[in-house]
Amino acid sequence: MVGNIHQLGQAKDISPEVYLAYLQAPVDWPYRSLIIRAAGDPMKLVREVEKAVWAVNREMPISNLRPMEQVLADSVAQPRIFALLLGLFAGLALVLAALGIYGVVAYSVAQRTHELGVRMALGARRSDVFRLVVGQGMYLTLIGLGIGLGGALALTRFLRAFLFGVGPTDRMTFGLVALSLGVVALLACYIPARRATKVDPRVALRYE
Repeated sequence: MVGNIHQLGQAKDISPEVYLAYLQAPVDWPYRSLIIRAAGDPMKLVREVEKAVWAVNREMPISNLRPMEQVLADSVAQPRIFALLLGLFAGLALVLAALGIYGVVAYSVAQRTHELGVRMALGARRSDVFRLVVGQGMYLTLIGLGIGLGGALALTRFLRAFLFGVGPTDRMTFGLVALSLGVVALLACYIPARRATKVDPRVALRYE
């Protein structure tokens, strides 16, 4: 009994496998694979492996000698490129989302200068104004997160081929993404909120 393996690549599901000795079930494959475990750099053993094989059959061609790390890297090269591109676009989307939230909240604060001045003139503390602005900005952010997570749950099945060792609906991944977006949105709301706390009620009351 041995551990499960991805015989047909990381993207394929694991299927039942049976190992048979070649003399018991000879198959006329056009090639053979030889795997050698080595301590240290396996490429230093190339000459020794060639000598050992040619000692059995001098006419046996030997090609495509690679360490197992290279074999695994080649098998996921294309998905890795796609994942890198998706990561870059996701980072760009995160930056645009932060700028969008900042712009909306800053514009809202500018439009509500008179209202904020009235609130402060009637006794509202700066901390109250800060919580008001941040709270409203985060409320909109939470609505957007809810819509985004719902859409992501519906669309992640199309990304199954690019995922290894994690499911398309992994809770930790969704939680970390939501937390990251929440932190970015909080930072985007912070600057306009701080600006709102510095509104002079006397100036705001004359603001049109």
